[in-house]
Amino acid sequence: MGQTPTVFVVDDDAGIRTSLRLLCETVGLPVRAYASVQQFLDEHDEEKRGCIILDLRMPGGSGLGLLERLREHGHHMPVIVLTAHGDISQAVRAMKLGAVDFLEKTVGDQELLDQIQAALDQDAENYEAQARKREFLKRLETLTDREREVMDIVIDGLSSKDIAAEFGISFKTIEAHRARILKKMGARSVTHLIRLCLENGYVGRQPSEV
Repeated sequence: MGQTPTVFVVDDDAGIRTSLRLLCETVGLPVRAYASVQQFLDEHDEEKRGCIILDLRMPGGSGLGLLERLREHGHHMPVIVLTAHGDISQAVRAMKLGAVDFLEKTVGDQELLDQIQAALDQDAENYEAQARKREFLKRLETLTDREREVMDIVIDGLSSKDIAAEFGISFKTIEAHRARILKKMGARSVTHLIRLCLENGYVGRQPSEV
């Protein structure tokens, strides 16, 4: 997961692939080019980082079809749609499928480079967020069942006194649980713990899990 971010170009036009490769290389960006959607799917490593510059209309598979497939498989690499045949309906559909921008092939070099850099910045943010979530889930697995139960109530806003009453155990025991939870989760305070949970989409156990 620590690879150098790469610009992946998917376009059936050899001239476009060459010009995009040269443009990216002028600013030191690694580039991989593919002549079709199928070639991209056959050769691309999903663990790679970077962004995709994608043509919409290609023989053997459309760019929109690739966008759909990427999103269905939970692949969130930023995609810039670049086409000579764009229209509003395609732009809207591409954006709904997660494209970060929709540009005509007549776009200027600097504008395109700016959008590529913005996409790479977004990819870096996504990578960092995923790393934080993996660390959060790893820490979550270290909690005992009782600590998970206590944490789920803590993040709902109940005090140690209320939690002790709910479980029928002493206030001191709940305080000890809470201290261990904060340490295991790498949280400085209950407020920090709640923020970590929210940032990582954790809302506690569902009723069927309790």
